[in-house]
Amino acid sequence: MSMYIVCLDLEGVLVPEIWIAFAKESGIPELTRTTRDEPDYDKLMNWRLGILREHGLGLKEIQETISKIDPLPGAKEFLDKLRRMTQVIIISDTFTQFAGPLIEKLGLPTIFCNTLEVAPDGEITGFKMRVKESKLTTVKALQSIGYETIAAGDSHNDLAMIQAGKAGFLFKSTEQIKKDYPQIPAYETYEELFDALKEAIER
Repeated sequence: MSMYIVCLDLEGVLVPEIWIAFAKESGIPELTRTTRDEPDYDKLMNWRLGILREHGLGLKEIQETISKIDPLPGAKEFLDKLRRMTQVIIISDTFTQFAGPLIEKLGLPTIFCNTLEVAPDGEITGFKMRVKESKLTTVKALQSIGYETIAAGDSHNDLAMIQAGKAGFLFKSTEQIKKDYPQIPAYETYEELFDALKEAIER
């Protein structure tokens, strides 16, 4: 039996988009831009940090918003069921300082993400990406040590890891991405996604 690892995106798939929640909470509509709108993550993050600086907002304010965010309805149950069947790693472009509370609410699954650089006064001064193209690099690394990967995500930055594995799925994605990638099966509910993952593992 070959060994499988299911690789899932975090935001938009298991939890709401953190920056969208923070944009609502802080009343700064520009912060609703995500990787769905701006595929270049470096550009997006630098732009976000500029807006935070402009408004004098730091890590503490974002963490306060995050503490109020709950996983998407059904996400934890889906993950629990999936983790009983196979190994799961969440691969996200988010940051450890953001993901902590959310991962706790999801039952502490393994997550690979990045790190923010934070000044003593709480200002977010920069960010450190673990590796370039972290999602694709991570699934390739898993494959290099003998694992088959199956991935699901919702956004531009998930496409490479979705297409690099034995099977891959879009989940709660945009109409545009679904139209641009008709060859990738797309699902809207955790039941459908679970069945598709199960089938891919048993194939």
